[in-house]
Amino acid sequence: MFADLYEVLQISPNADAETIHRVYRIQAQRFHPDNKEHGDPEAFRRIYEAYQILGDPKKRAVYDEEYRRAPRRASQELFERTHPTQSVEGEKRKRLEILSILYSKRLAYPGQPSMSLRDLGDVLAIPRDHLEFSLWFLKEGGYLCRTDNAHHTITMKGVELVEANTQPQPQNRLSDGFRVA
Repeated sequence: MFADLYEVLQISPNADAETIHRVYRIQAQRFHPDNKEHGDPEAFRRIYEAYQILGDPKKRAVYDEEYRRAPRRASQELFERTHPTQSVEGEKRKRLEILSILYSKRLAYPGQPSMSLRDLGDVLAIPRDHLEFSLWFLKEGGYLCRTDNAHHTITMKGVELVEANTQPQPQNRLSDGFRVA
């Protein structure tokens, strides 16, 4: 899959060498793993790799040729790779898993019921960019909300959906209300 290195560095394809270098330094400093506030080793790696290509005039020229052809190829690959029934069912399961995780979080920690995008991705073992559509859908549907600090938390409507889609656990009970072990 073709990576948009200009998007990784958050610059225009028309950026000059000085701009590329300046933006790289800012982004690298921000996402460096030693940065306690914003450190993100994966983002740092992507930024570094993008700079290795865009910061070298010869590599950038080769990349730019590929970059001009990429949109047409990317849409074709996406179409060929996606099977509607598999992706729709998988997406539905993923949304219910997200809500189930947020449900459990609210139940276990009612004072801090929200989770960051990174935490959700880690728990689900899914890259964060694969969660964007699901989170958009759940937010627009009123099943979760996004807090001021960019965390996600389940709403009452989301709780009702999880409970409606959860199979009840069989419980062995005697007629007097005591549970059988």
